[in-house]
Amino acid sequence: VMAKDIVDTAVDAGSFTTLVAAVQAAGLVDTLKGPGPFTVFAPTDEAFAQIPQETLQAVLADKEKLTAILTYHVAPGKLMAADVVRSSQLQTAQGQSITVNTEGGVKVDDATVIQTDIEADNGVIHVIDKVIMPK
Repeated sequence: VMAKDIVDTAVDAGSFTTLVAAVQAAGLVDTLKGPGPFTVFAPTDEAFAQIPQETLQAVLADKEKLTAILTYHVAPGKLMAADVVRSSQLQTAQGQSITVNTEGGVKVDDATVIQTDIEADNGVIHVIDKVIMPK
């Protein structure tokens, strides 16, 4: 079986069309297809749908802002769920840290992790139910 990178894995999952479109708009495809490894907290299409359409379109058009938001969902290294819950803060590729809370499920900032450990050949995806924003 051909191993797939994070981008192809997200495309194949089918529930991350907005995320994939955003990654393309930000010009981050090559990065996320790179050797990594990366840990991606991937908001579902439903998560993106919670953002008012106008706001979302404005962000998608603003490459700098979009890049900051997307890289805030990426942590360097391959952090499986067991690794994520051992930390209270995770440094992101954007530069700021995500807060991890394990009370009653696992949360990163105010997003709940709804699926974990979707492995790709250059990292791992954890699915979240909200788009998280850098401060």
